[in-house]
Amino acid sequence: MIMLSPVANSTETILQPHHLSMALSSSVAPSVAPTVPLQPTPLVPAFHAHSSSIPFCFPAKPSCKSDSYKLCSSTGSLKWRTRVSFLSSFLTNGKDTKTLKDELLEAIAPLDRGANASPEDQQRVDQIARKLEALNPTKEPLKSDLLNGKWELIYTTSRSILQTERPKFLRSSVNYQAINVDTLRAQNMESWPFFNQVTADLAPLNTRKVAVKFDNFKILGLISIKAPGRARGELEITYLDDELRVSRGDKGNLFILTMVDPSYRVPV
Repeated sequence: MIMLSPVANSTETILQPHHLSMALSSSVAPSVAPTVPLQPTPLVPAFHAHSSSIPFCFPAKPSCKSDSYKLCSSTGSLKWRTRVSFLSSFLTNGKDTKTLKDELLEAIAPLDRGANASPEDQQRVDQIARKLEALNPTKEPLKSDLLNGKWELIYTTSRSILQTERPKFLRSSVNYQAINVDTLRAQNMESWPFFNQVTADLAPLNTRKVAVKFDNFKILGLISIKAPGRARGELEITYLDDELRVSRGDKGNLFILTMVDPSYRVPV
């Protein structure tokens, strides 16, 4: 994700231009030589990020001539799932994604996209966002079509994007950011009163993080200005689903956006 604040005196964005801000055991109880036949003991595979959700076991004694694998018992499967979910549950206090999203939106609602946020408000929003990030359903966002489209910025800690040094009537009332994964292009757009825009090329650093190089500013939506070479930065997408996106800039700013138009295309 990338959000710029393409204003005449600022090039910061959700992927900030000059300092970028505007949003990857098997434990088998040792077999003791018994004096009576034992039942097959399932082997639970070590957990890996991409492991199959259904582990397999090797029977102690083949039940058929083909020596086929058998699915482990439901008890073994339950133990495996418990291991997998333990860390996320610990970080989120057992709350599910929907509950955390509702808490996040509720915390953001009175803050005017972050312009009215106190340090305590910022800390609370950040804590909820981190819990949600621990449950991110899209592990490789730069490979996901969910990233495509036009997003509305609903919260940020970036003061340059919020333009808090200006009178409120001279601040952009709404900020948008668009990304197209297939063309690796991004665009940030302001609304009334200036309608400034900026476009950028994206270069993946991994499946969650991009380097951003801004190429063209458009003042008042009409006057094109080539972006300076220093207008670049990095952005990491830390949570993504079909409704909500959370990103963090290389200077520590937080960006939270909601989907507006998944069909939007960024100019090439």
